[in-house]
Amino acid sequence: MDSATATVHGQCAPGFEPVREAFAANFRDRGELGAAFTATRHGEVVVDLWGGWTGPDRARPWRPDTLVNVWSTTKGLTALCAHKLADAGELDLDAPVAKYWPEFAAGGKAGIPVRWLLSHRSGVPGIGLDRPVRVEELYDWDLMTSLLAAQEPLYEPGSAGGYHALAFGWLVGEVVRRVAGQGVREFFAEQIAGPLGADFSIGLGPDADLDRCATLVDPVLTEEMAEALATAFANAGPVALAAMANPRVEGHDANEPAWRHAVLPALNGHGTAHAIATIYGALATGALLSAPALARARASQGKEVDLVVGLPNEWALGFYLGSDARGFGPNPAAFGHDGLGGSSGGADPENGISFGYTLNRLGPLIRDDPRKMALVHALYESLPNV
Repeated sequence: MDSATATVHGQCAPGFEPVREAFAANFRDRGELGAAFTATRHGEVVVDLWGGWTGPDRARPWRPDTLVNVWSTTKGLTALCAHKLADAGELDLDAPVAKYWPEFAAGGKAGIPVRWLLSHRSGVPGIGLDRPVRVEELYDWDLMTSLLAAQEPLYEPGSAGGYHALAFGWLVGEVVRRVAGQGVREFFAEQIAGPLGADFSIGLGPDADLDRCATLVDPVLTEEMAEALATAFANAGPVALAAMANPRVEGHDANEPAWRHAVLPALNGHGTAHAIATIYGALATGALLSAPALARARASQGKEVDLVVGLPNEWALGFYLGSDARGFGPNPAAFGHDGLGGSSGGADPENGISFGYTLNRLGPLIRDDPRKMALVHALYESLPNV
């Protein structure tokens, strides 16, 4: 059985049949290997689909409880930890980071507020190229947070967004750790995933079942795409290289047990599509944050062209906004976060919608993968039929 004939499992509520059709088309027409998609409306699951295989050998079929490393989809869920603390009055997003993490004041960073970490405006999108970082060093929390604390800004803080591709997790995660008195993995488990019954964790614990994990497959690039990527890295400036290539991580890195067990709050959240949709569904229905906290979390920080990835962008505090690209549906105030290669999670409180999407054959984009966009379009196409 190949991708084009993969069996689709699960169910759709009446009226949401276009989502099943789009999900099947991803296997038939867009090279899907294994994937799952879940959507909720007003807190009720209306779509819950899965199909394909957990690895390129096609030895194990995808199951509802298959875990996937979702790359930067993790960022939105890490940001929720900060918003939970802010909602409880324990964290002031306008206070200097150094109030909670004194060492961060080094290198002229004493005045940088917490909100600039969440909106990718801190000026510290990564470690400068004068200190090369190896992939294995990413697993050392104390090392990475100390390097970031000592790092001088690579551009003027607050002046522009520069995607904190790797650094976001340690920056926000260390603030959470300092305020909460426990690591971000533990805080997320106790305050978010646990109460919601969501099968998602920021890195897998030592006793986690690795056999439930899907194997990620690197993107297959055309010759033209490979040349364009090589040219982009060759022409990238020091800010982009610090953010995206120190070190440069690739899809297969996430298959290593050491990666899976580390705490990488920007990169190695593991979970199911159902779990992601459940968490964003709790946001959409007001069950996870108070109304003022949710409004603050998804307030636009301004439209711009990102300094690191060179794409038009509109950040909220830890989330992409739908904006002109409509990446989370037609509501420009819908929000969420995509992960490298296609995974995604998002919420649209005005329409009561949430969704989660996981997959293992990575695409070449960091956001708005065509497979994800087909599912989101089909989800909203279904609403008039409900």
